[in-house]
Amino acid sequence: MLITKDILVEHQAFIDRDNEFQREARLRQALWRERRGLPIGLHKGKPLGSRLAMPFAQGTLANYLTENIKSVVRAEVQRTEKLYRAPRIYDDLLSSQPLCFNLFGELHLDLDLATAVFRHLLGENLRVTGIEFEHSPGRGERRFTHDGSALDVFVKYDFNGGAGFVGVEVKYVEDLERDEARHRKRYDELTGQMGIFEPSALSQLRVRPLEQFWRDHLLVGSMLLDQESGFERGMFAVLYPRGNTVIESAVTRYRSCLLDASTFTSWTLEQVLDAVDQAGAGSWATEVRRRYLGS
Repeated sequence: MLITKDILVEHQAFIDRDNEFQREARLRQALWRERRGLPIGLHKGKPLGSRLAMPFAQGTLANYLTENIKSVVRAEVQRTEKLYRAPRIYDDLLSSQPLCFNLFGELHLDLDLATAVFRHLLGENLRVTGIEFEHSPGRGERRFTHDGSALDVFVKYDFNGGAGFVGVEVKYVEDLERDEARHRKRYDELTGQMGIFEPSALSQLRVRPLEQFWRDHLLVGSMLLDQESGFERGMFAVLYPRGNTVIESAVTRYRSCLLDASTFTSWTLEQVLDAVDQAGAGSWATEVRRRYLGS
């Protein structure tokens, strides 16, 4: 379908600053909401098709696809150590945080299914032992990154040599244009200790669009360097839909900044959903694909 301004305005999904992929995704979410008869929410006092009305969205958790997923969200938002942004986690249909739950919530509850998925994604014999959301091993602790960084999804697994993990940064429509975090001396210390970054690329890593990837990767590295973590292996992964070429380009640039990419990988949302399908997931995976990819 040709997405014109008139179509976007008709479905109250026109935002002037959106790029091509964001326009397509915003319209897709507006149509998803309309098909379900869900009440429209507001942005800056005006109706926006990709938002749900509050407090309806919080009370019903209509942003989430199954009752199982809703139960995970209810449990998570009660955890005071987690930093979930309200009302965005409830009303924003484009937010990557609800996508995290819609994609991984059922896997959190079914570790056998999660094991099959990650065996496919990582290409090895492993056993998933847990999936957490908005995970930090210790916010603000100096032995890690000495800041508030957290991983969107944290997958723990056992393998023949011990324990491993994958820390996942999930993106949907983001363009990586948000301001950089305040630089900390600990970042430079970890960069040197990890020894995987191209020295000439450090100036690129400290600024957008790569800065967030770098800080998340440093958090993963700090966990591997920490003798009390208990992990023999760890990896940082960026997950994004194939159509988001801004993230795709940033991932390519980020990989070029690495001397050793053994602790870094990327997956498209399509690849992960293919792995979920091959593992024998139920209809919820089909609904995730339809809602977020339109296929």
